[in-house]
Amino acid sequence: MKQSLQLRLSQQLTLTPQLQQSIRLLQLSTLELQQEIGQALQENPLLERLDSDEGAEYETQETAEQPSQESDEIYTELAWGERGVAGASSGEDDDELGFQQIDASQAGLRQHLLNQLSLTPIGERDRQLVSMLIDALDEDGYLTASLDELATLLPDEEERDPVELDAALKLLQSFDPVGVGARDLSECLLLQLNALPADTPWLAEAKKLARDGLKMLAEHEYGKLKKWLGITSDADFQAIRARITELNPRPGARYAESGAQYVVPDILVRKVRGQWQATLNAEVMPKLRINEMYANILRQNRGGGNLQTQLQEARWLIKNVQQRFETILRVAQAIVERQRLFFDHGPTAMRPMVLREIADQLELHESTVSRVTTQKYMLTPRGLFEFKYFFCSSVGTEEGGAASSTAIKALMKQAFDAEDRGHPLSDSAVSTMLSKQGFVVARRTVAKYREQMQVPPASQRKSL
Repeated sequence: MKQSLQLRLSQQLTLTPQLQQSIRLLQLSTLELQQEIGQALQENPLLERLDSDEGAEYETQETAEQPSQESDEIYTELAWGERGVAGASSGEDDDELGFQQIDASQAGLRQHLLNQLSLTPIGERDRQLVSMLIDALDEDGYLTASLDELATLLPDEEERDPVELDAALKLLQSFDPVGVGARDLSECLLLQLNALPADTPWLAEAKKLARDGLKMLAEHEYGKLKKWLGITSDADFQAIRARITELNPRPGARYAESGAQYVVPDILVRKVRGQWQATLNAEVMPKLRINEMYANILRQNRGGGNLQTQLQEARWLIKNVQQRFETILRVAQAIVERQRLFFDHGPTAMRPMVLREIADQLELHESTVSRVTTQKYMLTPRGLFEFKYFFCSSVGTEEGGAASSTAIKALMKQAFDAEDRGHPLSDSAVSTMLSKQGFVVARRTVAKYREQMQVPPASQRKSL
């Protein structure tokens, strides 16, 4: 093969380290940025804060996490909330024991059950089986694996007697909280009903309903249920239903380890002289500078070696952090200006908007706007919102205009809140209602928005 030399011209886009850092900082949340800066302060002696505190303290806005709606229609129908379950009490004097009793809710479900197991007088073999079952529970206290599956986890040399595992499960189900170790919702409810006094009103009917009637209850087949239970009075049926709904479908949830979630607003929105204005939250802006002592050493000793590199990195970081906040403010102000009707009148006045509009207005790339609007929050008189909340698709109107999907959802929420629960609005009825207000929204679009709002269908919202 003959060898030859050839010249080729080509264009190639190369991201400099400074540009890579700028992009990375832009997509970080404020809390992640503080962690990034904290690490840089530890690694680079040329970088320091203006204040003496290494960890910036700032006000935070705590947001209550919206409880996720259970996909199971039974959970939706019964609409149970979190209910505390009284923990077992030893009945002994803590002062005499010489130690402080620990709150069981802080110990975690597994440890709470293991503590009870350690006080149970059983053999070592049974103790190991119950411990294995405890390890197999989910955070709600349910046993999601079958006993046959768990039996395969035992060592080959050990005898696998299904009777032993079944007995171990019965023991576990006798522990606090009542209902723990259940394999499904029906068994969980029955365990709690069995723990009630025998003279509890409507106990037999509630057990029958928990055993075989939960699906009919979830589908609001009240007439069929009353006939099946052998009752005619609505009041009696409500009493039986109340006996079920006062139970706890998630007995282990009380012991789940969960911490409060905090969101730090990057932007504060206020109305100044009749105009909505966005300002940076000064409490979260890191105040960085170059360390003068090391900078003087570099001035006196040309070259500097590694210190010179660290000086350049410190300058890059300070510049990129400043540029990050400037870009966030520009995008926030553009959003506020375009959505001023929202700030004046609420969600029903939200206008449709996409990332491209802000990108074109500010002469930024759409990907840059996407990074800015992710995990960035603004605190407004109407609440705390992620930037992305203000971007929504459009829905046509009869006049040929457009309305935002957020505004349509707000109107739907008002309708659902005001509906007659005895005759809830169907998706078709909601579509007709919106049409009368000038919005062209198909029934399937209403169904899609309703599901996004985590609102069950009309058949599951109906009540007596």
